[in-house]
Amino acid sequence: MNNQQKQAIINSGKEYFRSIIIPNHIKNLRKLQLNSFNINPFLINYLAAFLCGDTEPISLAKALVYPRILGTSLNTSFGQNIQIFISQLQEVVGGASGIDGIDIEFIDAIDGRRKYCQCKAGPQTINKDDIVTVLGHFKYLMNKSRLDRMGLQFDDLIVGVMYGEKENLSAFYKAINAHYPVMCGAEFWERLTGDKNFYFCLSKAFGEVVEEDGIDGSKLILDKVNEIADEIKTKGGL
Repeated sequence: MNNQQKQAIINSGKEYFRSIIIPNHIKNLRKLQLNSFNINPFLINYLAAFLCGDTEPISLAKALVYPRILGTSLNTSFGQNIQIFISQLQEVVGGASGIDGIDIEFIDAIDGRRKYCQCKAGPQTINKDDIVTVLGHFKYLMNKSRLDRMGLQFDDLIVGVMYGEKENLSAFYKAINAHYPVMCGAEFWERLTGDKNFYFCLSKAFGEVVEEDGIDGSKLILDKVNEIADEIKTKGGL
């Protein structure tokens, strides 16, 4: 893959964050209210004290808002919308595969063979039913390869996991990996681009979008923390 194509992936990744991830993230932050949380009163007071050294309303609000907006809601949004990024990736590598169950086809930069790849978001983002689905698609393509004399090998059919480490793959991925390779994080992106550092360049580029667009996330979060703290004061505590 040439530098122009690699830059196109980075640009499309930035646009994905700019148009999908960031707006959803801000939307999820702004709609938070005290009743948005399933509060364990024992844990929340402990967490507030652990985080801030006291159980004042502002500390309680921080203990509620920080994990939600910096963790669970963002991970959910990324996973739910990953197909949009995959579609953008398809354009860079030459369009959608056209083969059922295959997201992209590309020439492996390491072994030089054409790979037929189903893309997934992260190392914990499939379930048990996905094992049957993925293996079914790959088995069909292997059978078709024999009939059409395509010359496919088992390691030409892969699952490409966009982020994460191999050792953190779920048991469901490991079940697939027993039959077909699962390439995760840096390995997947190196196979696609031929660049060992591309994975890290891409992840850094996502953070650059916030600076480029002048988004003051700390202020947005603090405003919401203060709002939740006011709700806690009105309620008389947690």
